[in-house]
Amino acid sequence: MKEEFIELLRSTNREGIEDLIKFIEDKTDFFTAPASTRYHGSYETGLLEHSMKVYEILKHKAKNNVMKMEWQDDTLIISALLHDICKVNFYKVDYRNAKNERGEWEKVPYYTIDDTIPFGHGEKSVMMLTEYIKLTPEEKYAIRWHMGFTEPKEQYSTISAAFKRYPLALLLHEADLESTYFYDI
Repeated sequence: MKEEFIELLRSTNREGIEDLIKFIEDKTDFFTAPASTRYHGSYETGLLEHSMKVYEILKHKAKNNVMKMEWQDDTLIISALLHDICKVNFYKVDYRNAKNERGEWEKVPYYTIDDTIPFGHGEKSVMMLTEYIKLTPEEKYAIRWHMGFTEPKEQYSTISAAFKRYPLALLLHEADLESTYFYDI
Protein backbone atom coordinates (compact mmCIF):
# COMPACT_ATOMS: atom_id res chain seq x y z
CA MET A 1 0.00 0.00 0.00
CA LYS A 2 2.93 2.34 0.74
CA GLU A 3 4.25 1.88 -2.80
CA GLU A 4 0.84 2.61 -4.31
CA PHE A 5 0.52 5.74 -2.16
CA ILE A 6 3.93 7.03 -3.31
CA GLU A 7 3.24 6.21 -6.97
CA LEU A 8 -0.07 8.07 -6.83
CA LEU A 9 1.67 11.13 -5.39
CA ARG A 10 4.39 10.92 -8.06
CA SER A 11 1.74 10.67 -10.79
CA THR A 12 0.62 14.22 -9.96
CA ASN A 13 3.92 15.58 -11.33
CA ARG A 14 3.61 18.51 -8.94
CA GLU A 15 6.65 20.64 -8.47
CA GLY A 16 8.03 19.75 -5.03
CA ILE A 17 6.27 16.37 -4.81
CA GLU A 18 9.57 14.49 -4.50
CA ASP A 19 10.58 16.70 -1.57
CA LEU A 20 7.20 16.06 0.04
CA ILE A 21 7.57 12.30 -0.45
CA LYS A 22 11.07 12.44 1.04
CA PHE A 23 9.71 14.37 4.03
CA ILE A 24 6.93 11.82 4.54
CA GLU A 25 9.30 8.85 4.24
CA ASP A 26 12.27 10.19 6.20
CA LYS A 27 10.84 12.54 8.81
CA THR A 28 7.38 11.23 9.67
CA ASP A 29 5.57 8.14 10.85
CA PHE A 30 2.90 8.43 8.14
CA PHE A 31 3.19 4.80 7.05
CA THR A 32 2.97 3.39 10.58
CA ALA A 33 0.79 5.97 12.36
CA PRO A 34 -2.80 5.28 13.41
CA ALA A 35 -5.60 7.35 11.90
CA SER A 36 -6.96 8.21 15.36
CA THR A 37 -6.66 7.24 19.01
CA ARG A 38 -9.94 5.32 19.10
CA TYR A 39 -12.49 6.46 16.50
CA HIS A 40 -11.22 4.78 13.31
CA GLY A 41 -8.04 3.17 12.11
CA SER A 42 -6.65 3.22 15.66
CA TYR A 43 -3.90 0.75 14.85
CA GLU A 44 -0.47 0.78 13.22
CA THR A 45 -0.77 1.74 9.50
CA GLY A 46 -4.28 3.13 10.10
CA LEU A 47 -3.42 6.56 8.67
CA LEU A 48 -2.13 5.08 5.41
CA GLU A 49 -5.13 2.75 5.08
CA HIS A 50 -7.57 5.56 5.88
CA SER A 51 -5.97 7.91 3.34
CA MET A 52 -6.08 5.26 0.61
CA LYS A 53 -9.74 4.43 1.37
CA VAL A 54 -10.67 8.13 1.30
CA TYR A 55 -9.01 8.37 -2.12
CA GLU A 56 -10.91 5.33 -3.40
CA ILE A 57 -14.23 6.75 -2.20
CA LEU A 58 -13.50 10.31 -3.41
CA LYS A 59 -12.50 9.07 -6.85
CA HIS A 60 -15.83 7.22 -7.13
CA LYS A 61 -17.81 10.23 -5.85
CA ALA A 62 -16.04 12.60 -8.25
CA LYS A 63 -16.74 10.33 -11.22
CA ASN A 64 -20.41 9.81 -10.32
CA ASN A 65 -21.44 13.16 -8.86
CA VAL A 66 -24.93 14.45 -9.63
CA MET A 67 -23.62 17.89 -10.61
CA LYS A 68 -21.65 16.36 -13.51
CA MET A 69 -18.57 18.27 -12.37
CA GLU A 70 -15.09 17.03 -13.23
CA TRP A 71 -11.83 17.29 -11.35
CA GLN A 72 -8.25 16.64 -12.35
CA ASP A 73 -6.80 13.35 -11.09
CA ASP A 74 -3.97 15.18 -9.33
CA THR A 75 -6.48 17.26 -7.35
CA LEU A 76 -8.29 14.13 -6.17
CA ILE A 77 -5.00 12.42 -5.27
CA ILE A 78 -3.56 15.38 -3.37
CA SER A 79 -6.81 16.18 -1.54
CA ALA A 80 -7.62 12.64 -0.47
CA LEU A 81 -4.20 11.19 0.25
CA LEU A 82 -2.92 14.21 2.14
CA HIS A 83 -6.00 15.59 3.90
CA ASP A 84 -4.75 14.18 7.23
CA ILE A 85 -1.02 14.89 6.83
CA CYS A 86 -1.46 16.89 10.06
CA LYS A 87 -1.57 13.57 11.91
CA VAL A 88 2.07 12.68 11.25
CA ASN A 89 4.20 12.55 14.38
CA PHE A 90 0.99 13.32 16.29
CA TYR A 91 0.15 10.05 18.06
CA LYS A 92 2.38 8.42 20.64
CA VAL A 93 2.16 5.06 22.38
CA ASP A 94 1.61 5.16 26.12
CA TYR A 95 0.61 2.48 28.60
CA ARG A 96 -2.23 2.03 31.05
CA ASN A 97 -3.35 -0.73 33.37
CA ALA A 98 -6.16 -3.02 32.22
CA LYS A 99 -7.42 -6.42 33.23
CA ASN A 100 -6.65 -9.33 30.92
CA GLU A 101 -8.87 -12.38 30.25
CA ARG A 102 -7.78 -13.93 33.56
CA GLY A 103 -8.80 -10.81 35.50
CA GLU A 104 -5.18 -9.84 36.20
CA TRP A 105 -3.92 -6.30 35.84
CA GLU A 106 -1.33 -5.70 33.13
CA LYS A 107 0.13 -2.76 31.24
CA VAL A 108 -1.39 -2.38 27.78
CA PRO A 109 -0.40 0.07 25.06
CA TYR A 110 -2.74 2.75 23.73
CA TYR A 111 -2.41 5.81 21.51
CA THR A 112 -2.33 9.28 22.98
CA ILE A 113 -1.92 12.69 21.35
CA ASP A 114 1.31 14.69 21.38
CA ASP A 115 0.51 17.81 19.36
CA THR A 116 3.80 19.63 18.88
CA ILE A 117 2.31 21.93 16.20
CA PRO A 118 -1.02 23.17 17.65
CA PHE A 119 -2.37 24.76 14.49
CA GLY A 120 -5.76 23.10 14.19
CA HIS A 121 -6.55 20.15 11.92
CA GLY A 122 -7.38 20.96 8.29
CA GLU A 123 -5.48 24.22 8.41
CA LYS A 124 -2.40 22.41 9.72
CA SER A 125 -2.54 19.99 6.78
CA VAL A 126 -2.75 22.91 4.33
CA MET A 127 0.12 24.69 6.07
CA MET A 128 2.33 21.59 6.05
CA LEU A 129 1.64 20.81 2.39
CA THR A 130 2.30 24.33 1.15
CA GLU A 131 5.82 24.07 2.52
CA TYR A 132 6.47 21.56 -0.29
CA ILE A 133 3.88 21.89 -3.06
CA LYS A 134 1.54 24.52 -4.45
CA LEU A 135 -2.11 23.74 -3.80
CA THR A 136 -4.97 25.01 -5.92
CA PRO A 137 -7.60 27.06 -4.07
CA GLU A 138 -10.04 24.13 -4.37
CA GLU A 139 -7.50 21.75 -2.80
CA LYS A 140 -6.87 24.19 0.04
CA TYR A 141 -10.58 24.52 0.80
CA ALA A 142 -11.24 20.79 0.49
CA ILE A 143 -8.40 19.89 2.85
CA ARG A 144 -9.12 22.74 5.26
CA TRP A 145 -12.81 21.91 5.62
CA HIS A 146 -12.74 18.11 5.26
CA MET A 147 -13.96 17.78 8.86
CA GLY A 148 -17.20 19.50 7.85
CA PHE A 149 -19.76 20.02 10.56
CA THR A 150 -17.66 18.34 13.22
CA GLU A 151 -15.99 21.76 13.44
CA PRO A 152 -17.32 24.18 16.09
CA LYS A 153 -20.83 25.47 15.31
CA GLU A 154 -19.46 29.02 15.04
CA GLN A 155 -17.82 27.85 11.78
CA TYR A 156 -21.00 26.43 10.18
CA SER A 157 -21.76 29.39 7.92
CA THR A 158 -18.14 29.46 6.73
CA ILE A 159 -18.21 25.71 6.06
CA SER A 160 -21.47 26.06 4.13
CA ALA A 161 -20.00 28.83 2.01
CA ALA A 162 -16.88 26.74 1.31
CA PHE A 163 -18.98 23.71 0.31
CA LYS A 164 -21.09 25.84 -2.06
CA ARG A 165 -18.06 27.48 -3.64
CA TYR A 166 -15.94 24.32 -3.80
CA PRO A 167 -18.11 21.18 -4.02
CA LEU A 168 -14.98 19.01 -3.81
CA ALA A 169 -14.73 20.07 -0.17
CA LEU A 170 -18.10 18.49 0.53
CA LEU A 171 -17.21 15.34 -1.41
CA LEU A 172 -13.94 15.00 0.52
CA HIS A 173 -15.81 15.44 3.80
CA GLU A 174 -18.28 12.74 2.76
CA ALA A 175 -15.47 10.39 1.67
CA ASP A 176 -13.72 10.93 5.01
CA LEU A 177 -16.93 10.14 6.91
CA GLU A 178 -17.64 7.06 4.81
CA SER A 179 -14.14 5.70 5.35
CA THR A 180 -14.51 6.29 9.07
CA TYR A 181 -18.03 5.01 9.66
CA PHE A 182 -18.62 2.46 6.88
CA TYR A 183 -15.14 0.89 6.84
CA ASP A 184 -13.80 1.83 10.31
CA ILE A 185 -10.58 3.10 8.72
